Amino acid sequence: MARLAVNPTRMELRRLKTRLKTAVRGHKLLKDKSDEMIRQFMSFVKQNRALRSEIENELKDALKYFMLAGSIMGEENIEQTFAMPSISLSINAGIKNVMGIDVPMLEISATEGELPYAPMSVPADMDTAISKLNELAKKLLLLAEIEKTCNMLAKEIEKNRRRVNALEYVMIPQLNETIKYIMMKLDENERATIIRLMKVKSLLEKQEE
Repeated sequence: MARLAVNPTRMELRRLKTRLKTAVRGHKLLKDKSDEMIRQFMSFVKQNRALRSEIENELKDALKYFMLAGSIMGEENIEQTFAMPSISLSINAGIKNVMGIDVPMLEISATEGELPYAPMSVPADMDTAISKLNELAKKLLLLAEIEKTCNMLAKEIEKNRRRVNALEYVMIPQLNETIKYIMMKLDENERATIIRLMKVKSLLEKQEE
């Protein structure tokens, strides 16, 4: 591991030890955050999988009733019946915080209105299909919210993982290597100083003799 290009002084040694302490503490905090984000991510993935399966089954069921009604009414009658929608939907978008990330929060609201057809003018299967599709609207919106949250968490987990790896495999090893190098140099300088002092002392003693 390549060390940092620094002067081997005691002041630099103290500075690097402080940086190392901060880096180790930061690594632990980021690692803990990463673990918690992964836990949250897996929880959302589980919700997403269950909700998607539920929606797919309910949608198949609704389309089955719609097709049964369509086989009786015919395509042209269906188009005429639903040509003028009477219920409008609006979506309120907000944000909520998940592990420091602003993720979307969606709410759906419907304007009440009468069905665009007389109840006796369509088969009962059509009423069932319309009812089931109306119920699916909120679930579809929730699914979109959860999937977007999963995507945003996945990106943040990847970004956080790169930071953790940079600290663990680059910065902390570099700091450790540099600290060892400075300590070795300081020890060498100290030994060289002691040797010079011993030589000076020896020369002085010879002069006194």
